Amino acid sequence: MSARIATIGFGAMARSLAAALARHDGGPRVTDCLLRPDSATDLPEGVTACTDIAALIAKAPDLVVECAGHAALAETVPALLRAGLDVVVVSLGALCDDALRAEVMRAAAEGAARLIPVAGAVGGLDLLRAARLAGLDAVTYRGIKPAGAWAGSPAADAVDLGGLAQATVVFSGTAREAALRFPKNANVAAAVAFAGLGLDATRVELIADPAGTANRHEIAATGAFGEMAFSVTNRPLPGNPKTSHLAALSAEEAVLAVFAAGPFGADAAPRR
Repeated sequence: MSARIATIGFGAMARSLAAALARHDGGPRVTDCLLRPDSATDLPEGVTACTDIAALIAKAPDLVVECAGHAALAETVPALLRAGLDVVVVSLGALCDDALRAEVMRAAAEGAARLIPVAGAVGGLDLLRAARLAGLDAVTYRGIKPAGAWAGSPAADAVDLGGLAQATVVFSGTAREAALRFPKNANVAAAVAFAGLGLDATRVELIADPAGTANRHEIAATGAFGEMAFSVTNRPLPGNPKTSHLAALSAEEAVLAVFAAGPFGADAAPRR
């Protein structure tokens, strides 16, 4: 019997995850989701909705995937962990709140459950975690987006986004500061910080590029190991240009890794 996956929310990422997992023969399947009572979301065949946490816990899914944003994580994940359910977390930026992070960690310990963070739209974090073991001197994350992608954020107050002639830094500070001021861009900065030097020692630069057509993420680090530089340019998730395709794939990979057999993970590549 296939492992049963529940999602928190059923937006573009959860839909992508459900469709992707269905292409893995005999693999885990999304069977349940937690939605607000007033949600009008249409669900695919085989997926049922729960409108409160107790109902979802009663379903006893094999794994829960949070992909509904910072507020949803705070409202649901501690209770799920205390109930002994393992949770894959996409909205890592929410854990920049020290009190919430402490609550989540206590809940995981009380429920003997796992909190499984995903890398999201960036990579190289395994390298960063390994380098941390010998000691890191500096870690910088740079998030570069088309100028228009920063509309509605504090960047619009810092510069004239429509009048930029070249790539311009719209924020420079710590990962914690970035998460507080730019919550919609906090997940990647948080992922880098948690893998490396932490929220207050990780430097973040957010850049608006008038010539940009995609989102670019760069990590630079130095330490006892030497130095590293990593970058990735993301295409949007089909059906939702505000979400990175790689972020959705990262959630899929995390689910598959939980249930994969053998030292090298899944034995067969999915059919796309």
